[in-house]
Amino acid sequence: MISFQQRPFASRMPFVVAILMLAFSAQAVAQDSPKTDDEKAFYSIGTSIAIQLDRVKPISDRELDVLVQGIRDAITGKTLDAEQKEGAALVGAMLQKRQEEAIAIESAASAKFLEAEAKKKGAQVTASGLIYTEIKPGTGASPKPTDRVRVHYHGTLRDGTVFDSSVERGSPTEFPLNRVIPCWTEGVAMMKEGGKSRLVCPASIAYGNRSTGRIPAGAALAFDIELLEIVK
Repeated sequence: MISFQQRPFASRMPFVVAILMLAFSAQAVAQDSPKTDDEKAFYSIGTSIAIQLDRVKPISDRELDVLVQGIRDAITGKTLDAEQKEGAALVGAMLQKRQEEAIAIESAASAKFLEAEAKKKGAQVTASGLIYTEIKPGTGASPKPTDRVRVHYHGTLRDGTVFDSSVERGSPTEFPLNRVIPCWTEGVAMMKEGGKSRLVCPASIAYGNRSTGRIPAGAALAFDIELLEIVK
């Protein structure tokens, strides 16, 4: 769970939009399942970029129609209803608006999730908003923020969706405790070797208002962590 920055989605938009147009154009023409290798290749392009569509949802049927219209007009040489320069500005504005709306929705849902988690038996809420619950007491030492630790963890979104798990991979991970999200730096330092705990992290001490992999912007996260060892 080492924190990292992703390349901004907007910077990839010209390529992504072009591919999306091709994908939806192909689907508009052929409603049945792909049959040839080329059709399957286009279908694969569509499925591989589906995650990008999450960034601009909800998408109406009308918006899908004009998406197809744009690629057709460009290919057939028709006069474009929105020129490249104007379109780029409109894409940026749309992305900004929809991402802000998505963050607001996720933040509100996460607030309810955090409220419910804080009421559970054994939960401790720290000044940062971290909700810490000890599942199994440890018997060893507690790590300092500058220590390197080896852990097993299972990370889920508020709806239980797994976004990262060393448990599922079957391989523990090691990292310096001061090189991860603040929630981990604080929460793992509260544990002892051999112990297991649940950390529920507000977005403010996790990934904030940026999306990372399967984690949406503004999301509260939950981690079940086992501190296996403080690595000297």
